[in-house]
Amino acid sequence: MRFHLCTRAIYLLAVASAMLCPLQAQAQTQAQTPRPDNKLNTILTQWDQDEHKDLRSVLVQQHGKIIAERYYNGATADGLHDARSVGKSITSLLLGAALNRGSIHSASDPVWHYWPASKGSAAGEATLAQVLSMRSGLAAFDEDVASPGNEDKLDVAPDPLAFVLSLPRDTSACANYRYNSVTAYLAGIVVEKATGQDLEVFARTALFQPLGISHWQWGRDVAGHPKGQGNLSLTARDLAKIGQLVLDKGMFQGQRVISAAWIDAMLTPQVSIAAVDNYADSYGYFWYAKVHTIKVPTTKEQPIPVFFASGNGGNKIYVIPSLHAVVVVTSSAYGKGYGQRRSENILKAILAEKMNQ
Repeated sequence: MRFHLCTRAIYLLAVASAMLCPLQAQAQTQAQTPRPDNKLNTILTQWDQDEHKDLRSVLVQQHGKIIAERYYNGATADGLHDARSVGKSITSLLLGAALNRGSIHSASDPVWHYWPASKGSAAGEATLAQVLSMRSGLAAFDEDVASPGNEDKLDVAPDPLAFVLSLPRDTSACANYRYNSVTAYLAGIVVEKATGQDLEVFARTALFQPLGISHWQWGRDVAGHPKGQGNLSLTARDLAKIGQLVLDKGMFQGQRVISAAWIDAMLTPQVSIAAVDNYADSYGYFWYAKVHTIKVPTTKEQPIPVFFASGNGGNKIYVIPSLHAVVVVTSSAYGKGYGQRRSENILKAILAEKMNQ
């Protein structure tokens, strides 16, 4: 069922208010030092016996400190993991970093402002805000193999940039959410064009080094561009650093890395997607949001707003402002529906335990 325009606007404003207020009120969390949560660690052992042997890790961080961490099926703390489309959410952070440096002026600008060769194409006329919220107007839909811009076609294109420029317009996609990897790839190209740097080189100085991330692998296309749509491999602990950065509104260990204004803009719901996504209520700039309802002793139910990055197979960075917490799940259940269900079940078990302590 689609929202009427007025109802949808009220819904998005309510969700934005409910979910951003805890984030805005949060003080820096590094000063607090929570102890390891033995009960939570015990809860995580139940997935040792999961019938599917492709779960890799679960990490829970609160007030900037790891309180529970477990690795599965041979995975280790120092192992890199391809978190697939979690990379889209990191690309959004990089676009924000470019904006903070003045290389990009506004999310309202069309793509062609930064990639002049795209002027006149459907891709070039889309605004950055439309690109970041999967409403670019491009005929690209990853759930439809026949779609001109389906991700599999992008992956095999001999000239990815020409492929993007050739995509036709789908006017219905300007107003409606159409999940696709082309727009995240396009966002990465915009960052490269705007900064004059390779996306990975820019990421190293603008994001990874400030967070103390020194080990990663990033897949590239046949033209040599890092894939802004994903295939970025990081450790679970480094994924948690990304989550902590978002939780702390762009600060990391007392240093400003990304502006608070960009974090707020990135997380603000742009479109309701509950009707097409069982695991999310809304979508911002390559970040999802959902309010989970958890039973607690003092009340019947407690709403818990959660922001998250999500990748194929159940890879997640969950950010929970009301608990000052970050939860990372890595999984290799690529293309398997149970991967997403399992990750949400893990999150719910963690939320229930923390809310009932």
